Amino acid sequence: MCEPTAEESQANQPIKSDNGETVKISIPFPNQIYAWYVVIILMLAYTVSFIDRQILSLLVDPIRSDLKISDTEMSLLQGLSFAVFYTLMGLPLGRLADQRSRRGIITLGVLFWSVMTATCGFAKDYWQLFLARMGVGVGEAALSPSAYSIIADIIPPQRLSLAIGVYGIGVFLGAGLAMIIGGTIVGMVGETGSINFFLIGEIRSWQAVFILVSLPGLLIVALMATVKEPKRRGTIRTSVVNGVDKIQGVPVREVVAYLRANFRTVALHNLAVASLVIALYGGMAWIPTFFKRIHDFGPAEVGLKYGFIILIFGTLGVLFGSWSSDRMLAKGVRDAKIRTGMYSALGVILPSIAFPLIDNPSYALALIAIATFFMTFAFGAAPAALQEIMPNQMRGQASAIYLCVISLIGLSIGPTAIALITDYVYGYDEAIRYALAIVPAVAMGLAAILFALCLKPYKDSLDHLNEWSKYN
Repeated sequence: MCEPTAEESQANQPIKSDNGETVKISIPFPNQIYAWYVVIILMLAYTVSFIDRQILSLLVDPIRSDLKISDTEMSLLQGLSFAVFYTLMGLPLGRLADQRSRRGIITLGVLFWSVMTATCGFAKDYWQLFLARMGVGVGEAALSPSAYSIIADIIPPQRLSLAIGVYGIGVFLGAGLAMIIGGTIVGMVGETGSINFFLIGEIRSWQAVFILVSLPGLLIVALMATVKEPKRRGTIRTSVVNGVDKIQGVPVREVVAYLRANFRTVALHNLAVASLVIALYGGMAWIPTFFKRIHDFGPAEVGLKYGFIILIFGTLGVLFGSWSSDRMLAKGVRDAKIRTGMYSALGVILPSIAFPLIDNPSYALALIAIATFFMTFAFGAAPAALQEIMPNQMRGQASAIYLCVISLIGLSIGPTAIALITDYVYGYDEAIRYALAIVPAVAMGLAAILFALCLKPYKDSLDHLNEWSKYN
């Protein structure tokens, strides 16, 4: 099952223009059992990345206590420290994904972020932890541009939303497992306790969590060795080297020109998803702390309950949203992927306002489950929409820009906006409930408007790609 069948290697011969430089390559899709095997491995890589990324949200109070920092400083560890290098490195890595082995890029990225996650466990002060979190961002920037590009090359268009949705499940599996694993470990040893760690000696409980969650990355590196770099479908240039066709990169000026021609679609799409991410990451960063401060939950209790909500309802939301998007597309709704994002945002607004203000924790958890289900609709459809309007050798770069925008806006603003409102508008820790009611609701309202404005431009961009492909 690990190897592609002969079907993939039986690609049609390139169709060259008279000058021998511009080509279109028609390549059949690989065996779909193998293709979905690759999707699952990429999903597992995304899961591990999100465990490493999200574990910090359950360790807020022990890290604050040990490092003597504020909510705002903590939010910078959760957002800005990761987002800056995640976005800066994402752009060159996205271009590299359009020209080099995407499998190799992912493998090196997984190895690097796992090492940097372990390094977080050895941090002795705030700035050491800040720099280590930057390193995690560098490694994780290698994953999604290459993963999106691979999936678009091995899965037929009518199943693309579902396939990218399955990949996107990794966000919620990773975040949920981070809550459950982190809460269990911290609950066992105490929030400010120490643990005698194998071969290392005595370290704080939060340090042990970072070291432990870095280990699954080694398994992903081994699994990536079973994946073959797929042939690129719809490539527009090759050169002949020793009688073999080699894919050439598209000049940056052509990428810029194509993006400029589709600027309205790309900008509205990226900003709409960024608004979703403000609500998602802001909530995931601070909901565990909310339950501790307002409802007196311990780390193990909040990790278990909130972790399972993310695991179950996040996964169901991604799958249902992706399935609905593909189903609408099959019925002729060309802007189905954008509509899915709009419906997602509208469904979240009311439960996201209500859950922080309700005094009963069981009702609050139920409302979070509803909000999580709706919020995750777009996490298969939205990236798939971008793949649908971009030529093959521009997908990695477009995905990197997309990830840059949603990370800089979502990761930086989401956690920090909630912390700033708590610290400086209200000025006391329990006011986190009001910040959690304000920030996600405003962000989701904005997302719904932006998705609605994107509907027509998106269809125009689909038409533009069809026209552009006739001459390139």
